[in-house]
Amino acid sequence: MRRKLAIVSIAAVAATGGAIAVMQPALAATGCSVNYTVTNQWPGGFGANVEITNTGDALTSWNLGWDFVAGQGIQQMWQAVPTVSGLHVTAKNESYNGAVPAGGKVAFGFNGSWTTANPVPSAFTLNGAACNGGTTTNQAPTVSITSPAANASFSAPATVNIAANAADADGSVAKVEFYNGSTLLGTATTAPYTFSWSGVAAGSYSLTAKAYDNAGLSTASTAVPITVTAGGGNGAPSVALTSPTAGSSFTAPATIALAATASDSDGTVTKVDFYNGTTLLGTDTTAPYTFSWTNVAAGTYTLSAKATDNSGNTTSTSGTTVTVTTGGTNPGHVDNPYVGAKGYVNADWAAKAAAEPGGSRVSNTSTAVWIDRIAAIAGTTSAKGIRAHLDAALAQAAGGTPVVIQFVVYDLPNRDCAALASNGELKISENGLARYKTEFIDPIAAIQTDPKYDSLRIVNVVEDDSLPNLVTNLNIAACAEANTSGAYVQGVQYALNKLHKGNIYNYLDIGHHAWLGWDSNFGPAVTLLTNAVKGTTAGFASVDGFISNTANYSALTEPNFTINTQVGGQSIRQSKWVDWNMYVDELSFTQAFRNALVTAGFPSTLGMLIDTSRNGWGGTARPAGPSTSTDVNTFVNNSRIDRRIHAGNWCNQSGAGLGERPRATPATGIDAYVWIKPPGESDGASQLVANDQGKGFDRMCDPTYTGNGLNGNNLTGALPNSPLAGAWFSSQFQQLMTNAYPALS
Repeated sequence: MRRKLAIVSIAAVAATGGAIAVMQPALAATGCSVNYTVTNQWPGGFGANVEITNTGDALTSWNLGWDFVAGQGIQQMWQAVPTVSGLHVTAKNESYNGAVPAGGKVAFGFNGSWTTANPVPSAFTLNGAACNGGTTTNQAPTVSITSPAANASFSAPATVNIAANAADADGSVAKVEFYNGSTLLGTATTAPYTFSWSGVAAGSYSLTAKAYDNAGLSTASTAVPITVTAGGGNGAPSVALTSPTAGSSFTAPATIALAATASDSDGTVTKVDFYNGTTLLGTDTTAPYTFSWTNVAAGTYTLSAKATDNSGNTTSTSGTTVTVTTGGTNPGHVDNPYVGAKGYVNADWAAKAAAEPGGSRVSNTSTAVWIDRIAAIAGTTSAKGIRAHLDAALAQAAGGTPVVIQFVVYDLPNRDCAALASNGELKISENGLARYKTEFIDPIAAIQTDPKYDSLRIVNVVEDDSLPNLVTNLNIAACAEANTSGAYVQGVQYALNKLHKGNIYNYLDIGHHAWLGWDSNFGPAVTLLTNAVKGTTAGFASVDGFISNTANYSALTEPNFTINTQVGGQSIRQSKWVDWNMYVDELSFTQAFRNALVTAGFPSTLGMLIDTSRNGWGGTARPAGPSTSTDVNTFVNNSRIDRRIHAGNWCNQSGAGLGERPRATPATGIDAYVWIKPPGESDGASQLVANDQGKGFDRMCDPTYTGNGLNGNNLTGALPNSPLAGAWFSSQFQQLMTNAYPALS
């Protein structure tokens, strides 16, 4: 199962403004049009995407040239090889994308630097021939915070009035967002651009403004640090949950009316939050404080209220337990299937783990069952099928504690279209979508919906590495086919429709922070997933949440720095490792993605999973603390616990370790940490292995391969002598135990 580093999609180019130079070829062999788009811009840096349309004869190689006129520079390029001479830039094709048919397109992207201005180039050459014609430009907006001043100080509880100047030379400013670090505080859509941040508690804060123009291009301001010192009232507010009363019972799908009283003797109550366990249900800022929780499934819930005063002090009520009984259209469905349940232990995997020296320390851990081909439904001579696993789960449930059993439903046509190691058996061009529905999803649904298994909590991770590919990898033919045919979206929607039942829980994949963490990928991914889920029969109710980091190695948290860390006057986003990403680890990315999905319309009860099976990064190579270097690259490289050569490396990574053990509600908005990729199962073979599963040889699994644009042309960091994807890899399992974090006892 592979993962990839994000690349800018051709679809994203088409949706934004850019510079277009057009040449209509007559008898000339070379002709082209070029779409050059600045996709994102920030102080000192920008991202750009370039699409070439070949309007001449077919090309076997290409070389695109242009001049920067304001001293811009190239920092990193993907899908092409740059050469820079003064202000002149030449982008030459990679070995795999030089052939472009007549009328065909090819695209590449890069990150660049700028100082005083960043105008779009006005002229291009292709293989030495000019692409002359009219141009359309879209300059990024400008933005700066005018108030407060840098290092201003306030007394808590503070009201900080933030103001910004924003302008767009060739259009209009659509909005200005105000941030504290990566947290959105508010938005202004008309000048003067202001926001009043009230009730700010004591602490240090970093304020930025982000302006968007009418074409969607954005620019972030320089950060302005401020300090809020202790002051004002410090008495905590009082709060009581008045409704519902303890022991109340409802019938699913239920509507539960929550109400609370709150007061503050030396200030004011600014809000009351209502919770189910650790999950925020809703907020009310004015008395009487109420919230209506609708469409509540059967289960037992612990409700509470938390009041916050104008000094930032909080008080929470003790938990009030209520019950929702089976009934209505969604019987037996609880908010979080992992709460109060034990995880199913797959005996097939457990036996292999226990046979390893020291493996008994983890062999009783719950791992997911991968259904990655049609034959896996009924089972093979070496592995149980779905029904056999469900029967085993029923046996493990003896004693009354619910059992949660996890399946990975993973056989879309053109599966994992941007890789080879985990390609599947079905092809879109060979009636793959119809076969996927009738030969794969229908039999799975028939087994999982058998009333015999109603007492189990069945979790499906539905088609990871699918929809995110439609955001970032449409320049790859198999992904483009998955997009234009609608096979990925239709296949996922069909699976959700068939597998939507009371005791079945569906989670969709959101990649990981080093795939979708850039603004240019994050927002489009939220939109794509939202529209795909809205298109199902049950809409938002067809999914229970989303999962990140499936089968990947991205660190759960980076303890030695955050995205807001500054080193030597530079943001760690400027380091080669972070590469202008908005996130440095999976927890912050997943929580932010959840918030964006809720804003897009998903219910506030939405849960998230994080696969922590192989992202522990312990052992002797784990840094004991942050580096003392003042060089941003040295600091990050010596401080990060993720010891991969490049964040784009994904296959059988050297130095990886077991991560956090599976557990429920480990952090805000997170249903559970889970082991979806069973440790010890290979990501892919390090050399070509003949097989009947459709799995190819991907050079990213070859430790001698020097990489490509997806991993910055670095070595892959893969372990040698690895077997086919999914096969047992003993040396990897031993490494994972050695480098486990938390360490094994």
